[in-house]
Amino acid sequence: MAKKPRGLGACNKLMARRKTYKILNKTKLKKKYDPLGGCHQAKAIVLEKVQVEAKQPNSAMRKCARVQLVKNGKQITAFMPGDGAQKLINEHDEVIVEAIGGKMGRSKGDLPCIRWAVIKVNDQSLNALLRGKLEKARR
Repeated sequence: MAKKPRGLGACNKLMARRKTYKILNKTKLKKKYDPLGGCHQAKAIVLEKVQVEAKQPNSAMRKCARVQLVKNGKQITAFMPGDGAQKLINEHDEVIVEAIGGKMGRSKGDLPCIRWAVIKVNDQSLNALLRGKLEKARR
């Protein structure tokens, strides 16, 4: 590895160097600590349905599901978006979860500690099921 630049005009070079290493370390950390292992989506099995209380000043009970990822066995809590989604998702269903997309991969809105959302149930779009375009498949 090359030595760090020293001298009066070294500031720009040092800042650029720091930026590249910062980006490299960030991607490695994401893969290491992210339950999805750096992937955008993952398949999971529903263990139970839970209700999470929203942060202040809201006072709603958000419908979520406790799911276990197929790829590594880790358990996460995923949000079930849409009105009546908890009626369509049962225990032992196979779902696909993806990141909600809060700032820097964190939780979004008034959902505390919830970073993932359910998008598919038994290989059928949750959005289409909610709109009535599809009927839920029997498994």
